Amino acid sequence: MLLHIPQVLTPDELAYCRRVLDSTAWIDGKVTAGDQSAKAKVNLQVPQSSDASRELGTLVLRALARSDAFTSAALPLRVFPPLFNRYDTGMYFDAHVDNAIRPDPETGFRVRTDVSSTLFLTGPEEYDGGELVIQDTYGTHSVKLPAGDLVLYPSTSLHSVRLITRGSRWASFFWTQSMVKDDGCRTILYEFDRSIMAARQSLPDSNPAVLGLTSTYHNLVRRWSEL
Repeated sequence: MLLHIPQVLTPDELAYCRRVLDSTAWIDGKVTAGDQSAKAKVNLQVPQSSDASRELGTLVLRALARSDAFTSAALPLRVFPPLFNRYDTGMYFDAHVDNAIRPDPETGFRVRTDVSSTLFLTGPEEYDGGELVIQDTYGTHSVKLPAGDLVLYPSTSLHSVRLITRGSRWASFFWTQSMVKDDGCRTILYEFDRSIMAARQSLPDSNPAVLGLTSTYHNLVRRWSEL
C-alpha cells in the first residue's frame, strides 16, 4: 500500500523544524546507508546523535501519534527514530531497497523495516526534480508532496530520489516495524478500518452491523499480528 497522508505537521511545527534545520550541521548521508545503497546515494543528513535530530525526531513522533491515518495504515509496533535528510542541486539517490533490519543506536533494539515513510519539509515549489519514485506491483509512482505531508509505502519497494536540478529538498524519513508484517494484510485492515469509520458516520456504535464489522476487524488484527 502506498498512502499520502496530508498535514501530518501543523504549520507551526513545520516552521519550527525548518528553523532548527537551517541552523544545524549536515553530514554525508552515506552514514545510514548499507554498502550497496551507499554507492547510489548522494545527499546530506543531520547526525543521528545530534540534539537537533533527537528534538525534531520527538516532534515527528508526537505528530504521528495523533495521526489516525498513520496508525491505521502502519499499525506500528516500533518506529525507528526519525532522521532528516537534504538534497541540494546535483544530489540524488539511485534505485535501492531499504535495509531489512535497522538497529536503534539509542536503545539497541533491532527494528524490522516493514513500512518506509517520507515526511516532506519543503514544498514542491522550492525545488525542481527530487521526486520520490516508488516501484511496486501496480507500477511506478512519482511522489512530490506539499511541506508537512507524508507518504508511506512498503519497505520492500524499489525506490529512488531523482536528481535535484534547482533548490533544496528537505525531509524526515523513518521506518516502522508493523504489528502486521504482511503488506497485503495491512492493506485489507486499513480499508476495513476506513469502512468502519464511514459506517459509524451514519449508524450508532450499537448497531449490529457496526458491532459485527468492528469485531471482525479486531479478530483479523489478532490473527495476523506478531508481537
